[in-house]
Amino acid sequence: MTSDLHSELVGDQLVLIPSGAWAIGEAAHLDDSLRAAVGEPARGAKSLRIDLSRLDTLDTAGAFLLVRLEKAWRDAGRDVSYTGATQGRDALIERVRVALEDDEEPSQPHAQSLLVDVGETMISVAGDGRRLLTVLGAVMAELGHVLIHPGSARGHAIVRQMEMVGLRAVPIVSLMSFIIGAILAQQSAFQLRYFGAEVFAVDLIGILALREISLLLTAIMVAGRSGSAITAELGSMQMREEVDALRVMGMDPVNVLILPRIMALLIVLPLLSFLAAMATLGGGMMMLWFYSAITPGAFVDRLQDAIDMSSFLAGVYKAPFMALIIGLIACSEGMAVKGSAESLGRHTTAAVVKAIFMVIVVDGLFAIFYAAIEF
Repeated sequence: MTSDLHSELVGDQLVLIPSGAWAIGEAAHLDDSLRAAVGEPARGAKSLRIDLSRLDTLDTAGAFLLVRLEKAWRDAGRDVSYTGATQGRDALIERVRVALEDDEEPSQPHAQSLLVDVGETMISVAGDGRRLLTVLGAVMAELGHVLIHPGSARGHAIVRQMEMVGLRAVPIVSLMSFIIGAILAQQSAFQLRYFGAEVFAVDLIGILALREISLLLTAIMVAGRSGSAITAELGSMQMREEVDALRVMGMDPVNVLILPRIMALLIVLPLLSFLAAMATLGGGMMMLWFYSAITPGAFVDRLQDAIDMSSFLAGVYKAPFMALIIGLIACSEGMAVKGSAESLGRHTTAAVVKAIFMVIVVDGLFAIFYAAIEF
């Protein structure tokens, strides 16, 4: 079935009479016909009338061409009217018209003052804090319920999360810590060589590895690797309404989804930090052996004099707090995802950034606290 377009100028009104099949197969031909009809012949027209009485077929592509022409004329301040349209074609044209209006570029936002930006930021921070406290309260309540009713604990889910968060992170955490230990040893020995005190690089590596570097880097790695995965998993469940389905089935999402992940983090992060500390010391020992001729035996002897149990416990005490922060932020951001991929990406990014930031802040607070109590 062919398509055609007849145009005539009646006074100061341009009349377009499309006929035949205005469908997607004829879109290119119809576009050229419309441009030719409203070009030079329509120079003196002040209004446009489109007569649809001779149309045999009109699909979305044909309606789009007509609505686009209508919009151009209305934007130029000229009237546009339709005649001979059936109810169905009127509805199609209106639907295409609404779709085009939705696709228009949004207006540029007005410039805001610094006080408005600060206020909105503070409101956002307060909202994040309230959401974190809500998740923390729900987790503590569910943990109390599990302690009273051990049968409600989801041991299989906790073990599964321990595998995902902890066991599969061992290679990358160990490799990263080994390399960091080697770099730290080389730089320390290089600087201390000027004073003839290369052996004190062992003290530096031992104290930093056990008290600060190993746990901090492990927490950052877990926040980026596992925290983002937790947020993405929970966010995807929110998008697919799986969380609502759990509630409909009478299951508590905190017990099923959130508590196993936080418990797994609380268990595996101290273990990962211990492995990271050992890998850091191993990397430092290997580097000092090759770079400064400090044998492994001499390294171990010097290390025993440089550190004590408090150096080890200083890192161990911080690990559960960092694990709790990572888990709460990841779960709260995941449960806050709305029904769009953009929301999922935004909250996943926010979870990683916030978790890493809070891990560093907590590490700094512990450093101040340890210094205050001379620990």
